[in-house]
Amino acid sequence: MIIIGLDPGLGTTGWGVIAKSGNRLSHIANGQVKTDPKAALAERLVTLDAELTDVILAHRPDAGAVEEVFVNTNAQSTLKLGQARGVCLLALARAGLPVSEYATRAVKKALVGTGGAEKAQIQAMLKVLLPGAKLAGADAADALAVAICHAHSRAEPGRLLAGGLG
Repeated sequence: MIIIGLDPGLGTTGWGVIAKSGNRLSHIANGQVKTDPKAALAERLVTLDAELTDVILAHRPDAGAVEEVFVNTNAQSTLKLGQARGVCLLALARAGLPVSEYATRAVKKALVGTGGAEKAQIQAMLKVLLPGAKLAGADAADALAVAICHAHSRAEPGRLLAGGLG
């Protein structure tokens, strides 16, 4: 099974593709889609959609997983993140993929064993789980973590996990 994980963001959306065969995971690819902060919002969303579609077509995943929105104190930032996340969900659904969503705490718990893990701990565990994988950046690392969370989850597509694995 090929799984694509996405870490949505309007400025940078991370993506990571892994293969799962039984209990074995292997790295296929990872990267980041960056949008021009000077461009209009609609233009940035079109760029995100087009580049994610290219990634999906290139790697032909069997399933997609997206990290849940992290609500912050800036409402405008949260709205923009939500719009980018919507594009991520749309790109996966348009490709006919089953899509699952995971809370940040669930992703951290799946990789490190605790929902309060730091980014450095996540990246260290990625080196163990996907030896030799060269990370394209922090957002790509987070996307790989989302894909691994999905690979280890028993959740049905579309089920949101809030703080623990199903």
